[in-house]
Amino acid sequence: MSPALDPDLLRSFVLVAEGGSVTRAAMRVGRTQSAVSMQMRRLEEALGQPLLVRGPKGLTPTAHGTWLLERARLLLGMHDEIVANFRTPSIAGHVRLGTPDDYALVWLPEILAGFAETYPAVEVEVVCLPSTDLLPMFNRGELDVTLFSSGHDTGGAEPETLWRGPLRWVGSATRAAHKVRPLPLVLAHNGCLWRRAAAAALARAGVPWRMAYSSASQTGTHAVVLAGLGVTVGLSVQPPPGLRLLGPEDGLPALPELEIAMVRRAGLPVADALAERIRCGFSAGSAGTGRLAA
Repeated sequence: MSPALDPDLLRSFVLVAEGGSVTRAAMRVGRTQSAVSMQMRRLEEALGQPLLVRGPKGLTPTAHGTWLLERARLLLGMHDEIVANFRTPSIAGHVRLGTPDDYALVWLPEILAGFAETYPAVEVEVVCLPSTDLLPMFNRGELDVTLFSSGHDTGGAEPETLWRGPLRWVGSATRAAHKVRPLPLVLAHNGCLWRRAAAAALARAGVPWRMAYSSASQTGTHAVVLAGLGVTVGLSVQPPPGLRLLGPEDGLPALPELEIAMVRRAGLPVADALAERIRCGFSAGSAGTGRLAA
């Protein structure tokens, strides 16, 4: 008989593989580092293959681990949905969700669709604004749950990391604005973490640049990039048609990693329910058309 796969082992494996660290995964699941290391050994013994290998950037999946990672995300998403449907009491009301539009199109469609199926009596109000606007709104009590780029001041609220990955340059698939010098950038305002990361990377690489266009929305930046008037910065996910990811082979320096975090209002059952659905959606990799790029 084939060995049964414990969802707890798979959940810890996904967190280790995504974060590159047993310590970070242990903090997420509330276990000791040695306990998570033991889980990884049990999973590898059950499957008969090494799943993780240590490299210069921490633990990374082997070929078998990469294959498992994609399927473990899907399995955990289904597992958590089943448990939520049978264990969660009926909840009704109104919940206010804040998110940068960069994340809304990538993750939220499947998350919100699943939440609506489980909690049909809950009305979700979605506010799309930059992280620098969303966090003050949350601290003023105008939002119940918000996603944001980690690194901004949360005003004392305890953040929860949902996703971690490198930022990437994004340019036109048919035009070569990335070859122009000074490099024309299409980004948000000066307080934007992505803009600061781009400027710092270009400065270190000695690449001259100028701001060609500023927009607080991803739709605005993508429109200008599609026109071939500049390059922007985005998540390491497959960009919309007409755009492509750029990198060192295009003469652009590597960008740092980004963490997407979440804060929620304590003591509000409807906010807890939405936060749990968001957490499960990110854990399962439910990125819809925003698949992680190769």
